[in-house]
Amino acid sequence: MKRFHGLQDFAAQTAGPLGYRALADWLLPRLAKAYCDIFGSLNDTPILLAHLALIPETLDYDAFDQRADFIVGGAILRNDCVPLTYRLAAGEFGISGRCSMIGKVCGVDLYLQRSYTGTVGDIARQKFSVDLKTLLAQTKQLQR
Repeated sequence: MKRFHGLQDFAAQTAGPLGYRALADWLLPRLAKAYCDIFGSLNDTPILLAHLALIPETLDYDAFDQRADFIVGGAILRNDCVPLTYRLAAGEFGISGRCSMIGKVCGVDLYLQRSYTGTVGDIARQKFSVDLKTLLAQTKQLQR
């Protein structure tokens, strides 16, 4: 269910062959503004449970592994329903999918870390790793 958003913008803005350096140059400034919203649902209405903003000093690009790592953090706002979905927004780029506080749940692509206690006011932190190899492969498919 994990989806990447905005890759078509990168593909459209890039002249010539696509490569890791071009993708990193496009992606990293966007990730510098990243935040992640965690949602639950009540009566089929999405409920914002937490808004986690980038902790700037955690943004790291590993050119060898072609991976961007970072941590978002923020307060838990509500606890009247369970976390079901997330949306990472970083300018034109985004990731969305299903999440859970419980490990080993089928069909979930993001397990919330232990700091997500479900207690209102607690500070939650979540680590993300964005694999540029995967993004580049998907972008090349978009160009076909």
